[in-house]
Formats: sequence, C-alpha cells, structure tokens
Amino acid sequence: MSYNASQIEVLEGLEGVRRRPGMYIGGTDEQALHHLVVELLDNATDEASSGHANRIQVTLRKDGAVAVWDNGRGIPVDPLPRSPDKSALEVIMTTLHAGGKFHDKAYETAGGLNGVGVSVVNALSAWTEVVVERDGFRWRQRYEQGRAESPLERLEPTRRHGTLVTFLPDGVIFPQTRFDPERLQEMCRAKAYLNRGLTVILRDEGQGSEQTFLYPDGVRDFVRELVPGDLRVIPELFHGAVERFGEDGKGRLEWAMAWTVEERGRTLFYCNTIPNPEGGVHETGLRAALLKGVREFAEARNLLPKGFELAPEDVLDGLNGVLSLFVANPEFAGQTKDRLTNAGVARRVEAIIKDALDHWLHGAPDRASRLVELAVERARERLNRKKNQTRVARKSATTRLTLPGKLTDCISTDTGVTELFIVEGDSAGGSAKQARDRHTQAVLPLRGKILNVEQANLEKFEANAEIKNLITAIGAEHGRGFALERVRYGRVIIMTDADVDGAHIASLLLTFFYRHMAPLIQAGRLFLAQPPLYRVAHGAETRYALNDATKDAMVAAIVKKRPNAKVEISRFKGLGEMDPAQLRDTTMSPKTRHLVRVVVDNVLDTDDVFDRLMGKRPAERFRFIQERAPFARDHLDI
Repeated sequence: MSYNASQIEVLEGLEGVRRRPGMYIGGTDEQALHHLVVELLDNATDEASSGHANRIQVTLRKDGAVAVWDNGRGIPVDPLPRSPDKSALEVIMTTLHAGGKFHDKAYETAGGLNGVGVSVVNALSAWTEVVVERDGFRWRQRYEQGRAESPLERLEPTRRHGTLVTFLPDGVIFPQTRFDPERLQEMCRAKAYLNRGLTVILRDEGQGSEQTFLYPDGVRDFVRELVPGDLRVIPELFHGAVERFGEDGKGRLEWAMAWTVEERGRTLFYCNTIPNPEGGVHETGLRAALLKGVREFAEARNLLPKGFELAPEDVLDGLNGVLSLFVANPEFAGQTKDRLTNAGVARRVEAIIKDALDHWLHGAPDRASRLVELAVERARERLNRKKNQTRVARKSATTRLTLPGKLTDCISTDTGVTELFIVEGDSAGGSAKQARDRHTQAVLPLRGKILNVEQANLEKFEANAEIKNLITAIGAEHGRGFALERVRYGRVIIMTDADVDGAHIASLLLTFFYRHMAPLIQAGRLFLAQPPLYRVAHGAETRYALNDATKDAMVAAIVKKRPNAKVEISRFKGLGEMDPAQLRDTTMSPKTRHLVRVVVDNVLDTDDVFDRLMGKRPAERFRFIQERAPFARDHLDI
C-alpha cells in the first residue's frame, strides 16, 4: 500500500471533534451525551463563581434540545482584533482553544480551562443557537454541525445581560440523543450546593415540571442530605471554609464531613465545581489530615490499646462528605477532569483541614472519643479478618485448589477469553453446564436469592455460604482486599431468569459486586446476560424475543407477511426450562448472544439507588415505588 502526500488529510474547523469525539468527551455513549450539558453548565457556573451571575436555568425541551441560560455578563460579541471579520462569539463557538479562561483577567477561578467546552458542544450538535444579552441589545447566531449558518444578528434593545445556549445533539454522532431528567436534576442540584446563594432552575417541558435548587448552607446542606442525622456517629458535622486559598489568595476551600457506623462511605470531590470522581491531590490532602488528626488525638488522650495503631481505613471507612476547592489554574488528568493534579495543593489542603480538625476534636472531647472508639472497633474487625483470610489463586497444572463444589470450571486459564456464568439454581445450572463451551466458560449455580449485603452485618456476610462460594470462585477476595489482577475470569456474567424473581436476584448480585468488588465494574468486566422470555415459531422458522414488545413486533411482522399464518408462542418459565441448545444459541454463545455491560455513570446517583432500594429504610423503598408507579402500569408481572 502506497503512502505519500495524497494520504495526508488536514481537518479544518471543528471537523476533528466530529471525527474523534472520544478525545473530547470520552466517547458517544449516554455519559458522553450528558457531558455536553456539563460543559455548558460549567460555563454558566463559572460566571456565578466569579460573582457575575446568581441564576441559572436548564430547560429540557419537548424536541429533545437542551437550553442553558445564565444571567452573567454575556459572551462578548464585539470583533476580535485578530479576526475583525468575526465576532468573539463566533470565534468562541467555532474554534478550539478560544476563550477567556487562559488568564485571570476575566475569571479568577474557572472550571473551563482549555477553551474547548462550548465549541465541542457546537461541533457535536445537529444545530446550536446562542442568544446573548449585553451592550444594550439582544444578539443571536445559529450554527449547524459546528459551522455558523447565519451572521450575528442584533435584535431588540434590552437592559438585561446573560447568555442562552440551546443545542440538539447530532444523531449522526450519538446512538441515542435522549437526556435523562434525573441525571440533569443531579447536575443542577450539585451546582447549587457548591455555590451558596446560587439559584439553579430545571425545567422539563415534556413533563410540565420545574424544580428550583437553592442552598444557603452550601456543602453542609449537601452532606445533611447524604447522611441523615440518625445515621451519624456524631450528630454535628465537621465543616469549615477558607476564603483565600493558595499562594495567590484567589482560591477557596470548603468542606463538610460526617461519619456513620456503616463500613462504606462516599466522599465527593470538586474543583471549581467540576466533579472529580477519581479524586486527586485534594483527596490526598484530606485523607492525610483526617488520619493524622484522629491518630494524634487518640494518642494524646490515651484512647488506644497498647501496641495498637490505626490504619487509614479504620478512620476513613464510613466517612461521608464533600470537599469543594476553587483554584486559579487547576490542572486535571484529561479533558473530562476526573482527577486533580496541581502540585502543592495536597500539602495546603492537609495543613488547613488538619488545623481545623484539631480544634474540632479537642473542642468537644466526648464526641471525638466516640469517633476514636469507632475507629478502634474497625481496627479490631480488620485484624480479625486478616487472621481468617484465605487466598485463592488460579488453578494450574501443579496446584489443586479448594474451589466451590458446585463450580464447573473451564479448561483455559487465559483471562482474555474465559467467562464465569453465575446462574440461579441447580436446574438452570444443569442446562448451562451442558450449553457452555467447556474450554472458556465456567458455571457457578447459586441457591435461591443470595444475601442482601446492603443490610447484612459483617458476621452475616462472612458466614453466608453462597457469598463465600462466589468470592472463592472469582478468586480475588473482596472489599479493600480485592485485587483485580487476581480475578480468575475475563468476564463475570450474571445469568438469571427473564422474570421478576430473576431481576431481584440480579439486583442482589449487582449490590454485592458494587459494594465489594467495585473495581470489577470499573474495569468493564461485569455483564448481565439477556435470555429470551418468549419463543416465537412459524413453520420451520423459530425466533426468540427478549420481552413483550419484541414478541409483539415479531408476531406483527409474520402476520403482515402471511395474514393466515399460524404462530406458536411459548413463554419460558426459567433458564432451566430451555434445552441446552436453546440456551447456548440465545444466551451463552458469543456469536449469537446479547450481553449488557454494567457501568456506573454517576457514583452519587448509583449509591443513592442502592441505598434506597436495598438498604435498611423501608420508607425509602416505598417512596421510590410511589414516585415511579405511574411508569409501571403497563409492566406488571403478576
């Protein structure tokens, strides 16, 4: 194959973004779609954080477009000195790395850094319209697939100021373009929490609803919602704020923390209102401050048993909180800004929070002692677990391991091809064992509905036989001891019946994996099998349908083609009712099956769903059902 100058292609304008959207928003899936709103919401919030706006409105329109408005200064519309034939607005919308956030003259702190956010939204939209109010007039310009389709128009006079950006995602780029109202709601709520006094409004024209978010206490309100008072070890929150953070004094640090008796906790990190799900240097500073502060207090008060030392997990497990940081020049790992990397931030965060924690602990020794007692109790549990811990490695030619008796293992040890199917019951397990590829597919039947780990205490968890079998078969331990590199299979596949009971068992298994083997999900190695619910036969032709809608469509297509055709429909009561050939062809064979990869788009939302549906508060489940009952009237399985 020749390679010369004719093969060299130069992409102009925003075409590079359309060709490679993953470089800018991480892909074209549902999470990437919602990232478009994140970019616009971040820009609006930057105006509020800089003191130029106090209201933001996000509107989900009936036509599927999203509009984001703020009452800030408005994007400049005067010509750029370097491009006198174009307005600043058009340059910002159609050019990468154009914006007012490369210096501190327009914004002291900002979430947008590289001048790519709004231009990327423009590039990946079927159309975008921007309306600016400033300089005494309303201004408007429309774009299609990143290109200006009309000149900048000066409309009627106005005394108002602000920016309204409306866009419709391009169906050529995104497989699906429907926005999730609940995800937009969480975005708006978080922005209001992180900016005290900012009003954020979410309108859903399709539902005819409007929600207003305003939180005078900022992150304290956030943590109060995360952790109700009856779940806290200490009722009072550990919180504080520093208004002049960093050497330049232009930053701000705010935090609120609470401890619960639960083993797990969730602490959320933000920089310039941008969520950092992977934490970063501010997380490092916080963890160091909390660990040192609690250790020093415990030692000063002689609260530790002789020879006892608290480990980080003893102090930090069960911690729930929010840390919000504003800095002038944030540095992130990647455009999606998942992790903060600024040098020197960890040391400053640690010093500030450590000093505040010392005052908080010594100011009320009784409440601080309760926190130390909790840490000591966790340390004892950790040491007991370590004593009883057994490690399971992958079976090899020279070693024989005690694997679960019901596990039918595969021959290959190559995690690039191996799969573990977790099935419900011996009947389904028997069919799966006959249907599997014995070289690459292993089968583990579980008895009935496994333990709900969201409600179970440590003693019940460790004594449960099915949980033990599951952990042993996977071979990588669980919780903080989980080691992804030691997982014995490349894919772990939950395969349950296509009915309500099967969905319940799958939910229990998902709860276990999310709470105790989260890295498996993060690595994209946990899947849900999609067994059919119906068999549709016509003459010599047989098809399988996953649900009622698919079955009805199949029948309609057959009848349309042959009006007098006799169609036989049978419903599978469970996987065990399918013969091995049917199970292999519909659900297990990589050539013909459908798998759903389990992903976590939003940690806060996911934690909340597991807590509400699987946790210890029945009232939350009842409320969840009431909220969604109108959507389930046609989907009852009785």
